[in-house]
Amino acid sequence: MSGKVVLDGQNLTLGDSERVIFEGAQVEASPDAIRMVELSHRALIRVLEDDRPVYGVNTGLGKLSATRVPREELERLQVNLVRSHAAGVGNPLPEEAVRGILLFRANSLLKGYSGVRPELVSLLIQMLNRGVHPVIPEQGSVGSSGDLVPLGHLGLVVIGEGEAFYRGERLPGRVALERAGLAPLKLFPKEGLALLNGTAYMLSLIFLAYVLGRRAFAAALVSTALTFQALRGHTDPLEERIQNVRPHPGQREVATCLRELLEGSGLTDTYSGDVQDPYSLRCSPQILGAVLEAFWMVEERIRVEMNSATDNPLIFPDGVVLSGGNFHGEILALVAEILAVALSELAASCERRISLLLSAPDRGLPLFLSPEGGVNSGLMLLQYTAASLVAENKVLAHPAAVDSIPTSAGKEDHNSFGATSAWKLKKIAENAVKAVALELLCARWAVEFAGPEKLSPATRSLYLKLAGIVPPPGEDRYLGEALEALINSVRKGEIGYGI
Repeated sequence: MSGKVVLDGQNLTLGDSERVIFEGAQVEASPDAIRMVELSHRALIRVLEDDRPVYGVNTGLGKLSATRVPREELERLQVNLVRSHAAGVGNPLPEEAVRGILLFRANSLLKGYSGVRPELVSLLIQMLNRGVHPVIPEQGSVGSSGDLVPLGHLGLVVIGEGEAFYRGERLPGRVALERAGLAPLKLFPKEGLALLNGTAYMLSLIFLAYVLGRRAFAAALVSTALTFQALRGHTDPLEERIQNVRPHPGQREVATCLRELLEGSGLTDTYSGDVQDPYSLRCSPQILGAVLEAFWMVEERIRVEMNSATDNPLIFPDGVVLSGGNFHGEILALVAEILAVALSELAASCERRISLLLSAPDRGLPLFLSPEGGVNSGLMLLQYTAASLVAENKVLAHPAAVDSIPTSAGKEDHNSFGATSAWKLKKIAENAVKAVALELLCARWAVEFAGPEKLSPATRSLYLKLAGIVPPPGEDRYLGEALEALINSVRKGEIGYGI
C-alpha cells in the first residue's frame, strides 16, 4: 500500500475506494476541491445575509418545509436535525461499511455544492484516517431524502455525541474523537442537513457487495475449472467458434478464461459416458458470462454515484440555490437488485456443480467423495449447506425497489427503498462467497481422487493453495475450521483468476 488517495469530488475510482475501505489507505483532500467547498460556503453566507428561504437551512424539513426558522435558531436547527434523525435500529454496520460511508460522504461534499465549511470535510477525512468509526445501525433508511437515519448516527459523532468504535472499543462519540486526537464540530447552518442528506449508506453497502461479488466470481472461475477437471468434462463448449456466433462479451470472456485455466489438462475430455455434460459445466460461459456482464453494468453507475453531489438543496458558487432530488436512491436501488440476482445465480451455479461432484461414480469419483461410504458420509452435507444459502438468496433477491411507502406525512410520496435493496444485496454477496468456498472444498477432494498430477498447469498452484487449507479426503472429521479459512481466503481475494 503506497501513497494517499486524493479526494476531489470528481475522480474517485473503484480501485482507490477498495484500498481505502478494505486496506486502510490514507486519504487527503485536493486543494482545488477545498477551494470549491469554500466558494460554496461563502455563497451560502450571502444567501443567509439576504434572508432568503432555503430548505433545511432556515426552514423545517419534509412536511415542515413551509415553517421558517428564526436566524437565532439556525445552528440549533442543525443539531436537532442530527439528533432527531438518528433513529436507526439493528446491529451496528461492519467497519468496512462505515469506512465506505465516511469516504463517499466526504468525497461528495468535496464537489463543492453543499455549502459546508472545509472543517467539516476535514473532520470526516480524519475520522476515516484515524479509525474513528461511528456506530451506525443497519436498519432505518428508506433510500430517499438520502440515507437520513443511518447518516444521523454519523452526524452524532461529528458533534461529539452518539457512539463510535476506536481501536476495537465501543466508546461515547466524544471520547472516541478525543482518543484519536480530534475534536467535535459545532455545526454551521446547512451542515447537519448536508451530512444526512446523501446516499452514502446505500452506496457503501452496494460497493462492498460489488467487491465481495467480484472476488467470489474470480474464485468461481477457479472452482469451475477444478470441477471441470475432476469430472473429466468436455471442453468443446468452451471453443471460441461457439462464442463467436453468440458474441456476448461476458460469455466470450469467461470462455477464454476457462480455456486458459484448462489448457494442458490431462483430465478434461477423458469421460466417454456421455457426449454432453450437465448445464452447470457445459453452459459455464453463458451462466458466468451473464454474471460478469452484470458487474460491468453496475460498476459505471457506482463510479458515477461516488463522484456526485447527492444532498439538497445545492449551493452553487454564484449564489444560486436549487432544490432538487439528487438524494433519491432509485438508480442505486435498481443497481442493487440487478447485482443481487446476478450473485444469486453465481451461488446457484456453485451449488449445482457441488451436487455433480458428490454424485458422480460414473466419472470415477466415490459417492459424496468418501473413500468408505456408509460408515462415512463424506461431504454429503456440504451440498445441504449450499442449498440453504441458495434458498436464502432466492428470498433476498425479491426486489425491494418495486414498492414505495410514503413518509413525512405524504410530502415524500415515493421512496426508493434502495437502502433495503443494498442491505439484502450485501447478505447475498456474503452467501455467494460461502457458496464458492464450498465448491472449492469439494473440488479439492474430488481432484485428489481424479489425480492432481494431471491438473492443468494454470490450476496446479491454485490447487496446492487449496490443499494447504483443506485436509485430504479420508475418515469423516470436522471441517468447519478449514471451511472458515477458505471462506476468508475467498473474501480477501486470495484465491481467484483475474478478469
